[in-house]
Amino acid sequence: MYNIRITSNNLGKKGGIIMHIPRKLKALAIGASLLAASFGFAGCGGQSADTKDIKIGIVQLVEHNALDAASKGFVDGLKERGFEEGKNITIDRQNAQADQSNLQNIAQRFVSAKMNLICAIATPSAQSMANATHDIPIVGTAITDYVGAKLVASNEKPGGNVTGTSDMSPIKDQIDLLLKIAPETKTIGVIYCSSEVNSEVQVKAITEYAESRGLKVRTATISTVNDIQQAANSLVGDVDAFFEPTDNVMASAVPTLLAITDPAKKPVFCSEDNWVKAGALATYGVDFYKLGKQAGNMAADILEGKAKPADMAIEMPKDLKVCINKTNAEKLGIKIPDDVLKDAEIVE
Repeated sequence: MYNIRITSNNLGKKGGIIMHIPRKLKALAIGASLLAASFGFAGCGGQSADTKDIKIGIVQLVEHNALDAASKGFVDGLKERGFEEGKNITIDRQNAQADQSNLQNIAQRFVSAKMNLICAIATPSAQSMANATHDIPIVGTAITDYVGAKLVASNEKPGGNVTGTSDMSPIKDQIDLLLKIAPETKTIGVIYCSSEVNSEVQVKAITEYAESRGLKVRTATISTVNDIQQAANSLVGDVDAFFEPTDNVMASAVPTLLAITDPAKKPVFCSEDNWVKAGALATYGVDFYKLGKQAGNMAADILEGKAKPADMAIEMPKDLKVCINKTNAEKLGIKIPDDVLKDAEIVE
């Protein structure tokens, strides 16, 4: 314990008090003052008050391989342009778990947080974000029809705060691939979620082109993954093959469909490679990682002040590929033509 002795002293007309402080305590006091000062400077230095991280919100409708890949591609696209998480951007990732009320809550969260930009993955996500804000830039991805979903005025000139990349798949090329691999096909089955605008757009295109090629199309609609088994069972005996659009509900439960189609020896053709990696037979379709990366580059243009969503045309997929599941082909007893295999990505 330190003792401090206080004495009075007459200094002419000026009185005063002399404090006799031990040297060790003086050293401690000086050290404490220097430490406090150093904290004070640190608080003012480092990241200055007027330098803030760019805040980006990513909202994903549901968890499945295609949307997960799009999300990763978006972040990687930003990083390539110098916007890196943990350095100069902060990312708030949210998954709505296919629930509309969750989407609304996430939208309010992003608006309240005053995000600098929102990435909306899948059509319902973009619709909820667009309903919540007309000011924050929204870059969508894994969205089929922006106009049909009432997100933009036109693909060429969106006109609002929404732009992005479309996963509109080449329906004609996909059905041509189906007929090249399974030429005996007369009837195709399509299962899709009736509440997804993107699926309805694709099913209409599938039906029109398939019928022009002399095929019959039978459809079954679902609301949740719990409906898939019943829908598949209702079609499997009456069709020669299945063709699946980029439908989020179906994509989240591919094994459920294959559990019915594989034993019946009915091939499943699809619109993107993650289906094939999950066990479907073939696609000529979208690489969702690259699609997300495209969207990331669009977002970077907005963040750099080079463009505004209103003037940024919706971008179509740039990298399409044939993808074949060799194991599934062998299981179904289907021989893939050599000219198809030549340039295809093969999944074992």
